[in-house]
Amino acid sequence: MSDLPRYEYVKLADAIAAEIASGKLPLGAALPGERAMTELYSVSIGTVRRAITELRKRELVAALPAKGTYVIATPAPDSSNSETDAD
Repeated sequence: MSDLPRYEYVKLADAIAAEIASGKLPLGAALPGERAMTELYSVSIGTVRRAITELRKRELVAALPAKGTYVIATPAPDSSNSETDAD
């Protein structure tokens, strides 16, 4: 099943999770704003929002209204290929 295509938001969430795992985004670090992430990763605002939702489901980040989204945990070593519902 690994040869199935993945949604762009899952790819983005995986990329951000990898940055968290590598220490590029340490615990307590703020993620860039949504608009900045659209330019950084060359994706739409919808893709960024869904990726952040995915990271929240993985319990890697938490969003504080009017403050931003912050790293609250590092991914488990085997979570890079997470199972995601295809909504």
